[in-house]
Parts: sequence; C-alpha cells; structure tokens
Amino acid sequence: MSIAVAIVEDNHDIRLALEQIIESSEEYTLAVSCISGEEAVVKLPIFQPKVVLMDIGLGGISGIEVVRQLKTSNPEILFMMCTIYDDDVKIFEALSAGASGYVLKKTPPQKLLEAIKELVEGGAPMSSQIASKVVAAFQTKPGNTSPGAVESVLDVLSKREKEILEMLATGLLYKEIADKLSISSETVRKHVYHVYEKLHVGNRIEAVNKFYGR
Repeated sequence: MSIAVAIVEDNHDIRLALEQIIESSEEYTLAVSCISGEEAVVKLPIFQPKVVLMDIGLGGISGIEVVRQLKTSNPEILFMMCTIYDDDVKIFEALSAGASGYVLKKTPPQKLLEAIKELVEGGAPMSSQIASKVVAAFQTKPGNTSPGAVESVLDVLSKREKEILEMLATGLLYKEIADKLSISSETVRKHVYHVYEKLHVGNRIEAVNKFYGR
C-alpha cells in the first residue's frame, strides 16, 4: 500500500518538482499539495497524509506555525521540513514545534525519498548540514553532562550500536550507514531499534541528544 504524502510549498516551480518526485515513486502517492500555510491548516486534517513535506518561509502563516498548530491534534501526521533555511533558530523552532525531520531543498530526489521512508519507519532524517548544526549545539550547550557520564550512558550499547549511533549523529541515512558498514539496511534498522530501546529514546534527535549528554 502506497504512503500518502502532502506538500506545502508556495514556490510554483519547487512545488511542481516535489510533486513530480512523489508521483514518480511507486511507494508514495500525492495526497494534497498546498500553496500556503492557511490552506495547509484547513486541508491537512481533512486529507490526513502520513507525511508532510513542509516549507518554512510561506507568505502568511509559516511552516513552523502550521506544524505547531496541527501536530497536537494530528499526532499521526509526520512533518518533515523541506526548506532552504539551515540556521540554528529555524532548525530548533521546527523540531520543538513537532517536526520529525529536517532536510534542505537541494537534497537530491532519491535521498529525499529515502528520507521519507526513514521517517515513516520511525527515524528522524536530517540533511548532513542540519545534523552537524544539531550536534554542534548539543556539544556547546552549557551544563552538558560530563564526558564520563556520557560514556556510562553509552556503556549499555554494543560496539556496533555505538558505531551506528555516531553515524546517525552525522546525519547519514540508514542506507548510507548500511553501505559504509557493508550490511543491509534492515540490519541497520534493527540496530537503531535496539539503540533507541537501550537509551530509552524515540527518535534520532533524542538519541543524538543523549549521545552528547544533554
């Protein structure tokens, strides 16, 4: 069964390109395409897509505000920001509002489709540039747990699980990790599941957070 994806994008050419990427894939169907935050607030609860590719810089209500308004009442909808913005404030505002992923518009089509798949499977996909900023913020935040304490938290992980967690922290997708380690994507997924279970977290953001002792 194909996964329903919605697009919220006010730029005609970019919206058309995203629509074509979704429609060209056998795994996804285009549920609805919105040109504004106002339209998205009305239509997304009606169409109930599984995934929403959400722009931030919309003309009226911002993409972040749309997520903030809809996520609480529609927790099953997965929002992935798809934007040109890579500044720290926008990233953390989006994640705090309820976004589960954050990719840049320059992400190649195949990587975008892989990111959607990872999101649906319980991951929190991020472009590598975004992941680097998140990691840097965790490393420099005042009051971080001491290195020794972080090590003790991670002691519950196997060597391979720590290796995969480090790769997750750099923003790599499951398939990219699988290629680097010469294992299957399914094996990576199983390792990630065990990492989340052992660290008592629900997604990549929380795992990276714990990895850096925040």
